[in-house]
Amino acid sequence: MILFRVLLYLASFFVIWYCSGIIIRSVENLAQRLKISPFAMSFFVLGILTSVPEFSIGVNSIINDTPDIFVGNLLGASLIIFIFIIPLLAVFGGGVKLVHQLSENNLIFSLLVVAAPVFLIADNVLTRTEGVFLILIYFILFYFIEKRHGLTTIIQKEEKMIFSKHFFEDIVELLLASTIIFLASRHIVTETEYFSSLFNVSQFLISIVILSIGTNLPEISLTLKAIVNKKSEVALGDYLGSASANSLLFGLFTLFNGKRVNISVYSFRILFLTLFGLGVFYIFSRSKNNISKHEGKILLLIYILFIVLQVLFP
Repeated sequence: MILFRVLLYLASFFVIWYCSGIIIRSVENLAQRLKISPFAMSFFVLGILTSVPEFSIGVNSIINDTPDIFVGNLLGASLIIFIFIIPLLAVFGGGVKLVHQLSENNLIFSLLVVAAPVFLIADNVLTRTEGVFLILIYFILFYFIEKRHGLTTIIQKEEKMIFSKHFFEDIVELLLASTIIFLASRHIVTETEYFSSLFNVSQFLISIVILSIGTNLPEISLTLKAIVNKKSEVALGDYLGSASANSLLFGLFTLFNGKRVNISVYSFRILFLTLFGLGVFYIFSRSKNNISKHEGKILLLIYILFIVLQVLFP
């Protein structure tokens, strides 16, 4: 019975991965028809859409009154992008070139937005005021990047192009895939509670170690595809946008929760390793706008250290 529940648990992540791919393809088609600029598509649209699994997990964790799950998932999901997913491509792809159009100031600001939740929750509490702050800094980031790049290109929209058959097909696919992700995420949250009780492990630990990998399957699959196709370029905007959107979700879920979020198992080593990992990533990425194979190994070792410490000292 337990084995069956484990397999069903893992199958739910596969469903999320498959449906996330459908959502991304559908919105890419919609964005092309609406002529959204490539950079806005990369940073904001895909950034938010690749966070759909995190959003669904968060909503269901609030419904089940288990905020530890959304906190652990979002903290791990933001960190895993920079010290696991991109380094994985660097190690197995012989290095990776980071392609982006961000100024140095906007890149630093983006990483600070990503790191903001670990600062605010350092006292083991996340208040609604801090939730509003996280939402605010995301939209400040949006303003500065949009001001520099422009969210949309200037076009004349043709009604027949927008209201075509394919347009409605994309909308239907988007809605159906989102609904399936929500239902799969509800199962994942329920089973996380079950396994937490069964193995006497905190929901926060399961979320930061396991759920964070599962909800990043869309990004991981893109990385594996790049390795197979021997493409050594990464659109950094996709990953920065996804991690920044997690901070936005942090703020929204804190407000939706309706009360302060208390995390008893959070420790300063999470704060230290997150800041250390992001700092090392920034230094490596700014040296030559790439991550070498050797640098990728260092970042992966930081992630392994992070996981080992969470498991051994929960």
